Amino acid sequence: MIKSRLCDLIGIKYPIIQAGMGPFSNNNLCVASANAGVLGLLSTSGVFNKDDQPWIYKAFVETAEANFDDDMATVMEKVLKRTYRLVKDKGGIFGINVMVSTEVLKHSHVMIDTAIRVREENPDMKKHFKVIFTSAGDPMGWKDKIKGAGFTWIHVVPSVKGAIRCKKAGVDVIVASGHEGGFHTSWEPVHSMILLPAVVETVSDKDTLVVGAGGFCDGKTLAAALVMGADGAQMGTRFLATQESDFHQIWKEGVVESDDRATLVARGFVGPARWLKTPRSSEHAKNTLQKSPGVFLGAPDDYSTIDMSLIQYEIESIKAVFEGNKEKAMMAAGEAAQRIKDMPKVNDLVQQMVKEAEGILRNASKLVA
Repeated sequence: MIKSRLCDLIGIKYPIIQAGMGPFSNNNLCVASANAGVLGLLSTSGVFNKDDQPWIYKAFVETAEANFDDDMATVMEKVLKRTYRLVKDKGGIFGINVMVSTEVLKHSHVMIDTAIRVREENPDMKKHFKVIFTSAGDPMGWKDKIKGAGFTWIHVVPSVKGAIRCKKAGVDVIVASGHEGGFHTSWEPVHSMILLPAVVETVSDKDTLVVGAGGFCDGKTLAAALVMGADGAQMGTRFLATQESDFHQIWKEGVVESDDRATLVARGFVGPARWLKTPRSSEHAKNTLQKSPGVFLGAPDDYSTIDMSLIQYEIESIKAVFEGNKEKAMMAAGEAAQRIKDMPKVNDLVQQMVKEAEGILRNASKLVA
C-alpha cells in the first residue's frame, strides 16, 4: 500500500489531492473523492459570481443545498455541513480551496472566517474538515488565522521563489504547480519535471511537505511524483472527467475526446489559462496575442492595461458551456487531457491509479543492478 507523509498529516488513505477546480462547483466531486480515500477539495470561486455570472452561482447553490438568495457566508456554511454529512460515515477528509488574490480578498476573508466558525460550532467536523487550501495570491498574513484555528494549510505556487515565500509564511504543504496544469497557469512556463524536484530540494523538510501538480493523471505520474521526492500529487483534469464530476457533460466529453496536442494557452480571468484546443479557443489565443501579449512573454498585465473584451469573451464562453453550446464554449484542461480516454467513477479511478503506482514502485528496484 502506498503511503506518504501527506497521508499521515491529514489522515487520507492515498497521497492524492483532488484539485478544487472552478468556475463551476465541484460539490459532488469533492464528496466522491473524499469517500474514495483522497483529499477532496471544494471550490469556492462560484460563490463570488452571484451578480456577474449568476448561472455559475445558481449551479453552486443547488449542489450546496443552499438558496439563491442566501448570502455568501450562509452558502458556505450549508455546503460545509452538506459535505460533512456525506463523508463522515466513510471517514472522508475534505477541505476548501479559497483564492486569496487582491481582487477577491474581501470575499476570501468571509470564506475562511465562515469555515473556522462552522467547524468550531460542530466539533466532530474537525475529524473530516481538516484543510484550507489557498491559491492565486500571497500566502503572507494567513498563518495565524488558518493554522491558529487548527487547520492544515496548503498553498499552491508555480515557482521556487513562491515556494520559499510559502515556507516563510508557515505553509504546511506546498503544491508545486507545473505549467502543464489546466485553467490558471503561471506567467512563466516552468513545467513539472523541472519545478517539482527544484521545489523539493529547496523547501522540503520535517516541517514542510511538497506535492506535485500539473500533468499528474494516473499511476505512472503519481509514482513519478513520489520518486522525485514529493509527498503526493494533485490532479485536476483527471478528476474533472469522472462520472461524479459536477462539470457540464460537454466539458467532460471534451477532455475524454481530446487527442495529441490537445490544449493551448490564452488569457484567463487572472492571467494565463490553459484551454482545450477548439476553433473558439484558437480565436481567443489569437486575440490574446494582440491584446495581452504578456501571456506569451512572461510579462504580467492586469485589468487596468488589457482590452477587457478578452475577459468578456471568456465569460461568454463559460456561459456557453453552461448552456451546452459547443460552438461558443471554451473548456479549460491540463495537458494531461490527451492521456484521458474514459470517464470512470471516482473510486474506481483512485483504485486503478494506486494499483498501477504500487506495481511501478515495486518494480523500480529491478532497474538497479
